Amino acid sequence: MRLVGSQLDLARLFDALQDVQFWVKDRAGRYCTMNRACVLNYGLNVPSEAVGLTDFDLSPPHIATQFRLDDERVLQGATIVNRIELVGRFDHTAVWCVTNKIPLCDSRGRIVGTAGVTRPLQAGAGLQGGPEMGLTPALTFMREHFAGHVPNADLARACAMSLRVFLRRFRSEFGLTPHAYLRRLRVRLACRPLVYTDATLASIATAHGFSDQSHFGREFRREIGMTPAKYRRHFRAD
Repeated sequence: MRLVGSQLDLARLFDALQDVQFWVKDRAGRYCTMNRACVLNYGLNVPSEAVGLTDFDLSPPHIATQFRLDDERVLQGATIVNRIELVGRFDHTAVWCVTNKIPLCDSRGRIVGTAGVTRPLQAGAGLQGGPEMGLTPALTFMREHFAGHVPNADLARACAMSLRVFLRRFRSEFGLTPHAYLRRLRVRLACRPLVYTDATLASIATAHGFSDQSHFGREFRREIGMTPAKYRRHFRAD
């Protein structure tokens, strides 16, 4: 996505808000600009240092994966409103924040990127009526046990909900069943070792909860649009 003057102006406008992070990303999840608070959060010096980077360059994999999954929903036309989530910092700590994201369109109405803001969650604020906070224990459970069997009943129990309420609420908030979300999470987490390690496809498959390399390949291709081997070659070439 080519950055236009209005987006640069917005970044400068948000520079005045020291507790609010603002950013613009293209369809591939690469940062186009960010405001000063976002620059400082990630330990950078100037916004230009972030250009071309993705969340996987700036955040731990489990946090970056959630950001990317939400971005993909926004690229389909959804908006993210008052998402309560952990946002990592340059010092390897993480802070609970309230995040909002919208799609960005070109002059023809085509979605070409995303924009978002996040701010620290104030103590006691946003907990009432904040649906994502109620599902946070389930998301945490999935990230901690993604390679194993993750029953819906365990996820519902972690959120102190009945199974019926949990399933309805999860699908409403994420547009996916917990099983489909977990499948996408496994694929996204597997992307990093494909690019940054020499681990075999079979070992990556096993480590990320797939029954074998063939199963991994099918799910990866369905989610990413290419085989794991092709993905590895493509991004290592870059």
